[in-house]
Amino acid sequence: MKASEVLKKNIEILSRHTVKEDSFVPGSHAPLPQIEAVKKIVSLCKTVFFTDYFYKRQPEEQIRQYYIGVNVEALYSLLKEQISRSLLFNSDEDEAEVPKRSVNLALSFIDRLPEVKRRLYTDVEAMFDNDPAANNYGEVIFCYPVVNAMTHYRIAHELHMLNIPVLPRIITELAHSKTGIDIHPGATIGDYFSIDHGTGVVIGETSIIGNHVTLYQGVTLGAKSFKYDSQGNMVNFPRHPILEDYVTVYSNSSILGRITIGHNSVVGGNIWLTHSIPPFSKILQSKAIDASFTDGLGI
Repeated sequence: MKASEVLKKNIEILSRHTVKEDSFVPGSHAPLPQIEAVKKIVSLCKTVFFTDYFYKRQPEEQIRQYYIGVNVEALYSLLKEQISRSLLFNSDEDEAEVPKRSVNLALSFIDRLPEVKRRLYTDVEAMFDNDPAANNYGEVIFCYPVVNAMTHYRIAHELHMLNIPVLPRIITELAHSKTGIDIHPGATIGDYFSIDHGTGVVIGETSIIGNHVTLYQGVTLGAKSFKYDSQGNMVNFPRHPILEDYVTVYSNSSILGRITIGHNSVVGGNIWLTHSIPPFSKILQSKAIDASFTDGLGI
């Protein structure tokens, strides 16, 4: 068989609209969000939040203001376009109203940038204070994957709070794929949040995390069960844990369901926890059983 015939045949097959494919595509024919543009939005936010680290270091405030101004204007331009595309991703949106809504939502997000920056700097401080291997704040900002994950999360959370569809999930999943830290944009996370190492951490949509909370690698804040409506569809309800202030959860522990971990509590490593605990609790594993074997006997 000639190459041209194989190519032509399969191009024709792949070009046909299938019922399954059509069911996956939004009803509107408007352009969809662009991943590369979303990456640029996050990058511009980084240059605004950490100007000295991810852009040109400018000690003079007037020059600094100029560079930040350029980046904020670029951010606004990109953001309103991607918000518009995200709104049109939902077929129930009024297309005539979307451009105006997109402008207002983009401006609302820009208005939240100072608070997002403030929160991120508390996260950096917490990471530095919790890790004796960190030599300075700059090392944390440049090198630690959790700064990347939290920057994505803090941006996505504000967009989520503005009820913008799709875009927040794209942003947090970009960080998830790069860092191994999976934080849903709907989760609520307070100030001075720290994740040590970070790989394998999962924080579910309805999780509520207080201030000065530290998680280690492999921690899951997940759901214990799911509810369904009469049509068999999953119902979105509060199903993830609440961690109060000054809680520490060590590696590979799973905290599941709508339970509360009281403030100033410590959950040790490899714990499976499905019930609430009061403040100042310490949950540890049972003592390991030391069993000796000779020449593999008993293994």
